Amino acid sequence: MTADIDPGAPAIRCRALHKRFGETVAVRSLDLEVRRGECFGLLGPNGAGKTTTIEVLEGLQPADGGEVEILGMRWDRDEAAIRQRLGVQLQESEFPDRMTAGEIVRMFRSFYQQGPTPEELIEFVQLGEKANAQVRHLSGGQRQRLSVACALAGQPDILFLDEPTTGLDPQSRRQLWDVCEAFLARGGTILLTTHFMDEAEKLSSRIAILDRGQIIAQGTPEELIRSLGGAHVIEFASTVPVADEDLAALPGATSVTHRGESTLIAVDEPHLSVPPLLALINAAGGQLTALTTHRATLDDVFLAMTGRALREE
Repeated sequence: MTADIDPGAPAIRCRALHKRFGETVAVRSLDLEVRRGECFGLLGPNGAGKTTTIEVLEGLQPADGGEVEILGMRWDRDEAAIRQRLGVQLQESEFPDRMTAGEIVRMFRSFYQQGPTPEELIEFVQLGEKANAQVRHLSGGQRQRLSVACALAGQPDILFLDEPTTGLDPQSRRQLWDVCEAFLARGGTILLTTHFMDEAEKLSSRIAILDRGQIIAQGTPEELIRSLGGAHVIEFASTVPVADEDLAALPGATSVTHRGESTLIAVDEPHLSVPPLLALINAAGGQLTALTTHRATLDDVFLAMTGRALREE
């Protein structure tokens, strides 16, 4: 990778970032810093402002306020230099159906001053056997890896991935994860948006949760899970409602949230909380219709903080 203008600057830094579309505020006074060499996950429900944020950072949208620095450089004075340092993989990429994977990678490689050979790029994303295959004959996962190969054509310092595995089968998702981990192992930086909590937890060293254009929490996956206050979650449904204040008073309970007809309680020790929960339901004249317990996850954190599921439409 090429020398940096400011070796001490973070990969990405923005302060008080603001973006609106008409009367709609998509990003509101957002502060964010991504360290070099890390994968930073940006999570949020639909409409939270993730794609708008990443497009401003990529230089695809102008900010309405605030400051953005990429590797210590600014879009208003260093655009040409920044473009040579970034790789961008969009939510959807359209390639000519009758061009081969190799032809497309060679075309993208020609846009940059430096970078791997087209053959090296094809091998890096595990498409060696498809180099001479036309795009129309590639699977969804192979097209996504082709898109990442194009994003890596200039040997970027930073790779932007906007929901890269949406619509892919589990095997294709894991193959793309392998490509991301190999890029990180070479010293690259990734800013990732995703609708999959397991993907965020697998790849990201730190995560920020975005809701209504603002970051409402950030930290390592472990730190965010600990923020629930309980290591386990009791999820139940019953024939009668139970007041949240009564549930919050259960032994070891730290938070109460709802998902559809189910209620979720974060607790320290489920075996101490379940018996009094059953007693509450029985005292209300109801019956338990469903009960499960599991270790707290990022899904539970997200629901507790936003009141919504990550993939909620």
